[in-house]
Amino acid sequence: MAFENRTLGSLLSDPRISKVAKEAIRNRDLEAEPVWDKTLTELKEENFFNGEIGRGFERLYAAADSGDWYYPLYSEEECAQNEAKRGVSIVWFPSDQPGADERPFILLVPGGGFVNVWNLTEGWPIAEQYNRCGYHVFILTYQVDGEEKLLEKDLADFARALKLIKEKEDHFHVNGDSYITCGFSAGGYLICLWNTDMGYPAHSLPKPQASIPVYPVVTLRRDIRYGDPDPASHIRLYGCSLDEAATKEYEILDHADGFPPSAIFVAAGDELVNPDNSRLLARTLEEKKIPCRLEVGPEGGHGFADGSGMCMAGWPERAVRWFEGL
Repeated sequence: MAFENRTLGSLLSDPRISKVAKEAIRNRDLEAEPVWDKTLTELKEENFFNGEIGRGFERLYAAADSGDWYYPLYSEEECAQNEAKRGVSIVWFPSDQPGADERPFILLVPGGGFVNVWNLTEGWPIAEQYNRCGYHVFILTYQVDGEEKLLEKDLADFARALKLIKEKEDHFHVNGDSYITCGFSAGGYLICLWNTDMGYPAHSLPKPQASIPVYPVVTLRRDIRYGDPDPASHIRLYGCSLDEAATKEYEILDHADGFPPSAIFVAAGDELVNPDNSRLLARTLEEKKIPCRLEVGPEGGHGFADGSGMCMAGWPERAVRWFEGL
């Protein structure tokens, strides 16, 4: 692929994608890091980032060349009042495969620990794979700044994205009420939270046709999580202590009745999010008779993205083919 011998900096400096270049990893200045001057081949060989980043750039450039691809979710006036909303957007990757217009669209939510949003690895390349599978995709960049109740703000971003897609459904060639969610890590938690009473019911929006959490967080239980986060982060995310949050919808396992069919993917060696999060979610859904698929890769760690070069390769296609077989 032609992009593999280009540096990350040269790719992100292309004026065609200037609207999203800073959001490649939201809240991270890649230009100030050594990765900026490395080629995509070097980044892969030195294990800086996972996934087929070159394919993601190729698809992003094609979308940008179409002239219709980037949709901010907040007005300039709203961003001026709250800078955390600047850059919050959806990027549209339509599929050219037959039947895509009749299938649910996918709302893709990258992870980043609610500090970053990793479009570079968990956004653009994954969307490109789903496009090849025959699905239109919208990639959500959400808020990661704020001092209190950030998760509620992210759910509001989620709702605003879906409402915009519904308003423009004829333009996007989708049924705005028919969608699948896919999220990674923090994004995986967010799409699971969307399935509780805090999500689509609270925002008067339709239930997803399916959800695809990838190495998600779903429980606040002390015996499951790795380490003990800074108490200040609890206020930032939940607006309350972690123990109090665990008594509310934030504890996904206790509020899973509204889940759609779900395909869950994780690697057994995940060093950042305990894989038991995924196992417990699968067990909970099975107990509630909600269709569920759990894939635990025997190797690999957190952030495997599209899984290329390891046992998780091809999971996006396995996820949608499972959904199609329901």
